[in-house]
Amino acid sequence: MEIWPARANGDGTIRRRQLSRGVSARRLTQHWLAGLACAAALFATCCTRLPDSPDSVAIEQTLTPEPARVGPASITLRLTDPGGKPVTGAKIALEADMSHAGMSPEFADAKESEPGRYLAHFEFPMAGDWVVLLHMTLPGGKKLERQFDVKGVRPN
Repeated sequence: MEIWPARANGDGTIRRRQLSRGVSARRLTQHWLAGLACAAALFATCCTRLPDSPDSVAIEQTLTPEPARVGPASITLRLTDPGGKPVTGAKIALEADMSHAGMSPEFADAKESEPGRYLAHFEFPMAGDWVVLLHMTLPGGKKLERQFDVKGVRPN
């Protein structure tokens, strides 16, 4: 045991037991692992997006033609609030991507055709499986993103 002189704040004599190297290495490892766990937790909470409230907006989509074929297509979206009232004044952009790499995406904007009902026209240039992403901005400024799959777009 070593005795160290008193600190400047007037504390009495500080006694410190010198730890063996094995104990110091173990403590260092424990502190390092604790720091790593804290960093991982911080990263996980800062880099994940909270899910949108499931009851904020209900979205119903209809694709025409059904089944989907290569060529022109229409998507009708119906947006309603939790009370079932139409959501008007939303801005909706669509992005259609093939489920495999190599094709450039197709883009379209949906226009409100009647209260809460939005219509977008675009083309499927190739047969296969597609994913349609909806990028929406609601009238209050809240942004939502949703996606749905279009499986098996058929050749003409």
